[in-house]
Amino acid sequence: MPTDRKIAVVLKGYPRLSETFIAQELLGLERAGLDLVLISLRRPTDGKRHPVHDEIRADIHYLPEYLHEEPLRVLRSLVRSLPKPGFWPAFGLFLKDLRRDFSRNRFRRFGQAVVLASEWPGNPRWLHAHFIHTPASVTAYASVIAATPWTCSAHAKDIWTSPDWELSEKLGRARWTVTCTRMGYEHLKSLTSEKARVHLSYHGLDLDRFPRFEGTHSDRNGSDPSDPVRIVSVGRAVDKKGYDVLLKALSLLPADLHWRFEHIGAGEQTSTLKRLAAELGVSDRVAWKGALDQTDVLAHYRTSDIFALACRITADGDRDGLPNVLVEASSQRLPCVSTAISGVPELLIDGENGRVVPSEDPQALARALEQLIRDPALRHGLGGAAERKVRAQFDHHTSIDQLAGLFASEWRAA
Repeated sequence: MPTDRKIAVVLKGYPRLSETFIAQELLGLERAGLDLVLISLRRPTDGKRHPVHDEIRADIHYLPEYLHEEPLRVLRSLVRSLPKPGFWPAFGLFLKDLRRDFSRNRFRRFGQAVVLASEWPGNPRWLHAHFIHTPASVTAYASVIAATPWTCSAHAKDIWTSPDWELSEKLGRARWTVTCTRMGYEHLKSLTSEKARVHLSYHGLDLDRFPRFEGTHSDRNGSDPSDPVRIVSVGRAVDKKGYDVLLKALSLLPADLHWRFEHIGAGEQTSTLKRLAAELGVSDRVAWKGALDQTDVLAHYRTSDIFALACRITADGDRDGLPNVLVEASSQRLPCVSTAISGVPELLIDGENGRVVPSEDPQALARALEQLIRDPALRHGLGGAAERKVRAQFDHHTSIDQLAGLFASEWRAA
């Protein structure tokens, strides 16, 4: 791989515990020989990291999150960028977008792009955006200002909450775009005449970090109050994860079943969900663990009996793609129950390697949970089948090879 082709990867925030799939990809690309510099639009405030973040060598450069917080930096960047041949064409694109999306966020995107193009950390020869909404807007403007090509990784929320006109134009400007579910792939292809520029690339899993579980999951069946079945979920406490539906399903389980539910993750709805658990009468059987690093999450997968995630489509169209936590849990033979949203059925087939129920249906979710609680043999069978599928089809080296190949093909053609 050419060493003079440094790639600036534009991220919404870095590091983020909820985006291990991105960190895993960055490390994989580095190990494949690509030279990266990371550009973050936001500086996380919690200071928490996964071990994978400490293995990534790329420098990290933070743009001003809000333009008014660093006005002199923005002004200096504007003065430096005005003489660049690409500034006024980029400004024209910005005005065209602004007429259709007159918002403070649109001004912020262009301002961040000006700072990026002015400071140009690491002297990159290529730009790559993770997420096709805000990061791709900043990347697209900076690409024109700096006369540097760009590409994009699209995921879930960014696809389904962006207007079609914006997606279509970005797909036309980017050299190529990858996305991680077949549903997203088909949607993006429908919005562009350049269909060959859209690629399906599952994130996969770094199986070195999730090695085979050599132990055994329990034969608990919910009959022993001193040894309840352990149900776990990992995800941010946000609307699209459907934790209110999951709590309602848990409250519908028969009184003779003994279970304990643990939630791993932070999020804006945590307090609301705790109140809901109390109202439903299940708070004494629910533990809120907060955000944990990957090592602790792995330990929970191995000591639990069931993984549950009640994904949904929110009112504004937001949804998961293929939640990486389902792939992680499956790699540890932990049987999963989830909903038929986006890419979930691309991993889990109901009754074959997991349970898949309709979204927004706590009764159906409760029936699936009850079946798994009462039948440990079924859990073991589904979990084993899920692990086999993950290890055969969701190894992240496949995705890394695909991405590295896409970059290499562009550079060979240059």
